[in-house]
Amino acid sequence: MSDSILTIPPSPTLSTHSVRFQTSTALRDNKPEQTSGLSSLGLLNPESASSHSHARRPSNATSMTEVDTDDGRSDAGHRHVNSAATSMTHVNATQSSKQTKSSEGESSDDSSKKDDKKDDKKKDKKKGAKSEDDGKTAHQLELEQDAAINPTPFAFKPYQLAHMLDPKNLDTLAGFGGAVGLLRGLGTNAERGLTTHQNEKVGAGEGASQRHDSESADNQYAEKEKVPEIMLTAPSGQTVTATPQDEDPLASKATIEDRKRVYGENVLPIRASKSLLQLMWMALKDKVLVLLCIAAVVSLALGLFQDFGTPRTNDEPPVDWVEGVAIMVAVSIVVVVGSVNDWQKERQFRVLNEKKEERGVKVIRDGLEKVVDIKEVVVGDIALLEPGEILPCDGVFLSGHNVKCDESGATGESDAIKKATFEEIVEMYRKAQEHGKDPSTLHCDCFMVSGSKVLEGVGKYVIVAVGTKSFNGRIMMALRGDTENTPLQLKLNALAELIAKIGSAAGLALFIALMIRFFVQLGTGEPPRTPNQKGIAFVNILIISVTLIVVAVPEGLPLAVTLALAFATKRMTQENLLVRVLGSCETMANASVICTDKTGTLTQNVMSVVAGSIGVNCKFVRHLHENAARSNADETEQSESTGQTVRKHVDDFSIDQAQLNDALSPAIRDLFNEAIAVNSTAFQDTNPETGEVVFVGSKTETALLQFASDLKWRDFKTTRDEATVIQMIPFSSERKAMGVVIKLPSGQYRFYAKGASEILSKRCDSRIVVRKGDGAAEGPVETVPIDDLARENISRTIIFYANQTLRTIALCYRDFPSWPPTDMDLNEEQEIAYEDLAQDMTLIAITGIEDPLRLGVTEAVGKCNRAGVTVKMCTGDNVLTARSIAAQCGIFSSGGIIMEGPVFRKLSNAERLEIVPRLQVLARSSPEDKKILVETLKSIGEIVGVTGDGTNDGPALKTANVGFSMGIAGTEVAKEASDIILMDDNFKSIVQAIMWGRCVNDAVRKFLQFQISTNVTAVVITFVSAVSSVEEESVLTAVQLLWINIIMDTFAALALATDPATESLLNRKPDRKTAPLFSVDMYKMILMQSIYQIIIILVFHFRGEHFLGLDDVENGHRILTTLVFNAFVFAQIFNSVNCRRLDNKLNIFEGIIKNRYFIAITLLEIAIQVVIVFVGGAAFQVTRIGGREWGISLALGFVSIPWGAIIRCMPNGPFYKLFDLLGLFGKPEVLPTASPDREGWGGALALVQDNLSTFSNIRGARLRSSSFVNRSRNARTNAGEHPVASIMTIAPTMVMAAAVAGSTYKTQAGSLSDPAHADPSKSSAALWEGKLQIHPETPKDDPFYRKFAGQRNMV
Repeated sequence: MSDSILTIPPSPTLSTHSVRFQTSTALRDNKPEQTSGLSSLGLLNPESASSHSHARRPSNATSMTEVDTDDGRSDAGHRHVNSAATSMTHVNATQSSKQTKSSEGESSDDSSKKDDKKDDKKKDKKKGAKSEDDGKTAHQLELEQDAAINPTPFAFKPYQLAHMLDPKNLDTLAGFGGAVGLLRGLGTNAERGLTTHQNEKVGAGEGASQRHDSESADNQYAEKEKVPEIMLTAPSGQTVTATPQDEDPLASKATIEDRKRVYGENVLPIRASKSLLQLMWMALKDKVLVLLCIAAVVSLALGLFQDFGTPRTNDEPPVDWVEGVAIMVAVSIVVVVGSVNDWQKERQFRVLNEKKEERGVKVIRDGLEKVVDIKEVVVGDIALLEPGEILPCDGVFLSGHNVKCDESGATGESDAIKKATFEEIVEMYRKAQEHGKDPSTLHCDCFMVSGSKVLEGVGKYVIVAVGTKSFNGRIMMALRGDTENTPLQLKLNALAELIAKIGSAAGLALFIALMIRFFVQLGTGEPPRTPNQKGIAFVNILIISVTLIVVAVPEGLPLAVTLALAFATKRMTQENLLVRVLGSCETMANASVICTDKTGTLTQNVMSVVAGSIGVNCKFVRHLHENAARSNADETEQSESTGQTVRKHVDDFSIDQAQLNDALSPAIRDLFNEAIAVNSTAFQDTNPETGEVVFVGSKTETALLQFASDLKWRDFKTTRDEATVIQMIPFSSERKAMGVVIKLPSGQYRFYAKGASEILSKRCDSRIVVRKGDGAAEGPVETVPIDDLARENISRTIIFYANQTLRTIALCYRDFPSWPPTDMDLNEEQEIAYEDLAQDMTLIAITGIEDPLRLGVTEAVGKCNRAGVTVKMCTGDNVLTARSIAAQCGIFSSGGIIMEGPVFRKLSNAERLEIVPRLQVLARSSPEDKKILVETLKSIGEIVGVTGDGTNDGPALKTANVGFSMGIAGTEVAKEASDIILMDDNFKSIVQAIMWGRCVNDAVRKFLQFQISTNVTAVVITFVSAVSSVEEESVLTAVQLLWINIIMDTFAALALATDPATESLLNRKPDRKTAPLFSVDMYKMILMQSIYQIIIILVFHFRGEHFLGLDDVENGHRILTTLVFNAFVFAQIFNSVNCRRLDNKLNIFEGIIKNRYFIAITLLEIAIQVVIVFVGGAAFQVTRIGGREWGISLALGFVSIPWGAIIRCMPNGPFYKLFDLLGLFGKPEVLPTASPDREGWGGALALVQDNLSTFSNIRGARLRSSSFVNRSRNARTNAGEHPVASIMTIAPTMVMAAAVAGSTYKTQAGSLSDPAHADPSKSSAALWEGKLQIHPETPKDDPFYRKFAGQRNMV
């Protein structure tokens, strides 16, 4: 007992919330008249429970722990319980007193102390004492949640069951009494399943209570205790008693609703998606919009005062209030467009998920197989296992045949995990320990993990955790989090603040200047004014100052961002990209590295037979005319006798795979087909999403079945059903082969084998003969012995295919006249050993299988490289396949490095920083390696996009700046953690995301370039003209400014934000995250366009009458103001065309035809301006003008375009110096060259901290809810806070701990911390001695080449 690895967990029904009836009168509230005992559950609620100390209820399946206290007395006497099958375990208090106390609560004697403690706790809380969650793990916090749950009528609490699988713990299950005790405690039956329709009454009947002992209770228990007990031995050597399979009368009669009440439903809480109003409120909190709202209120108040609080001339309409209303309209448009877009996107994502979630689960209920909706599955259901199924819930395996699960999607475990019953596993673990083996290397257990996939076999399991308590559900909940601001949002917020400050400063300066003049006028009495007029004059000064601030604020900016994103996300959805997080769209513009999976993203994830050799001479290739290099039939050598070049194997011939039937006789076709169909566990099924019939099973087997199906050979099912199977040998990674023995119609027996070609070909001594044009030949299959020439041909062919990274599979057979064969003995299972059968076989064929590249991937990788985005491949596959695919699609190029995950994760921080920029392929990588790679890339300033499809990719997807998940192959967890979903699982779509990201960023910048120049001009001319005017009148009236400021902004946002993404966007490198929002080109354009516009407006404003010879004072002044207004508007319209380019290239009309919005809006702006001039006289204070004035205003506006071309030709150097001097580019960011906190003990501590944070991300959703944890996490230590001495005081402790732990703690093989531990592809590491491979075209003077030189590191 003392050397036990693990101890049995505390009793499932013991808790501080157990109920004790203080007096016998309290039992009256137990409603004994009720026929259902469920009505008395109210007495057991946590509130009433918390006020009483602990006393146990009778329990039917209790694992009881007797604790030796420090004084040597046992506390068993306090807690004696009549129990049907109580197993007693003796635990030494010194080892586990803490665990026992925390989980079992105090005895009833301590109740008064407990109440006192509660009062003390309350006082402590008032004083601001530490949180209760201080220092507790996620598991402890979850078990505390358990304490508040009353599991009656069941024996187990929810998280006790959930923690049995996370991590997998066989001793916990043993503590429950094994699978038998588990079934009993959950009130279910392995054969009948749950009982849903009960004919008898529920409860104890009239006048009896279900809660307190009936008269016969003691007899009932006494009888039960006479039933012989089953003893189970846990892997640690503990013996526990399993309850016999007689059902718990209470638990078995519980309703489905009871199960949902105690254990929850199999649904994740729908993420409280925000309502439209909430989304609108969030949108309104934007800094720019807050600024606009303030401006609108002030403008509206002053406008109403001007219109209705002051006397007006007859021809002046009361329209000053319009500006305030118009700003409000602009804000409303932004809020509505943004929030509706978010709302639609959220709904779209939910519909996608719901479609994925809608499926039935086969369960046994009332002794019948039923298909129930996945959401209706409950704890205690007996669910059935079938190949291809994704497990909906956690459970414990009960029975079945050859069940294997792929848990890579859930835990990262790369090997298939065999499932066996609890009793079988205990026995296997015992044998393994006897032989000194690590039981975890058996890759065998009895736990069914939600999210994993059944590869083969059939069986059933009992469900123990559903919904948020299941493994999958808890990871899903942990990944839920709020999104951060994107780089663009942060820059725009800063810009909004800056503009508000500048605008306010300009407004204040104008107010001060006008007030000085106002005071001078008051002092001199010129012009003479009545007190009322003086008041109005002051208000006018205030109005013009506020107008200036309103003009400075770019109302169109949030609209431009919102429209650009809305437009881009809509178009991206059409291109198979579902954007979940809007900000990720902008972030992709700056993406500099993409870390992509191989399988399914770069490749099709459909294994296919692409080449092969039948017999020895018939070499077939799929699409031979395109892939002639895949056949070695025409290989030549130099003749030793004549010296001439001759064909090496004269009988070899090549043939297209589709024409194989012309070369193979009917007998060979039948033999080949039978070897494929009978020796296989794959089957056919209908894909629920596409509706097409597909093969389901291992990828190798489905490839071979598809190969036979494509050649129109006899249906595999008919062939399989007709065969009489005598013995089956399942595939195992040790022998790398599988086989089947069948009885032939002739009465003979035939053994078919299929497996690794390099192993099986050596076990063959003969081969079938295939000649060209034998398709119609009748007669039996001809075989000949394998001579040296044929042996050399076989081995050469296998190497030839292996060099193309094809997976080579050999198919062989052997005939026996009788069964069992006379010279062979049956083993204990009455079967012939595989080693005896797989001798002297006949080779049928060797097939080459691969997962082909997706169409367009090579071009997509080329485009990424052109765009300055580095593509890195992270795959769990072996290094040879990874290298081949990387080379095929252009990822592995000159100067690049290939490394394996196990080597990569052992690198020091300094080595990693050196290697990561050059790393192109990371083979055999675990999800943790991927996460380390992403973190390293981010630490050197890269913006990283990551693709992932498995549950285990969640952390890397969450860590990346932008996470891409797969819409088809992706798990729910991957989708939840991602920002963008690739609906077609294709790498090509990532290039589209980069293009659209850049398009969004460019749209915002184009708009800013236009908007800021308009605003600068408007502010300057308003300021200058107001100061120079005696009446404090601006060159542009408030309503004219409204048209320019609001309508033009909104229209420009629409026009410039809707430019479609083009391939030309990929012709430049990505911007850094810290790059300023404005480039030199943009600042230059804004400055020079503003200067031009200011000059023409002010010149015409002050000297226009002189230029144009306008004599009539009143009418002439009105014509001049109209001309100035017209010229200013057309200057903006033409400048908007000019702003379609951000660089120095001159073609501003590129792609204008594709943007119909731009053309339509520009024409609409011109039309409205013409209408304003002709009929808007009163409101806009304009008058009709003649042809000369129209010509002048159009010409002045049009000059913006040629002037823009001149500006683009100006050198950038002097402008950069000027703008840098003004501090417009901010401070340059210097990247750290070293990470001081990563050296020495600090590095060790930081590593531990990283590991813990990773673990908490995956496992710790509930831990995160703790306020204390959040506070302690957010606290950052300063470098100088702890002197070295204080750190070193813990050194002896750490050294001691390491020494002790070193001998006892072992990383579980294949566990989450090291998923690739038992990866069979490790053998590839033996192909070279070096740690990495450098591309052969790397220049010799490359520092990496010099550092890692040597043939062993070259490919």
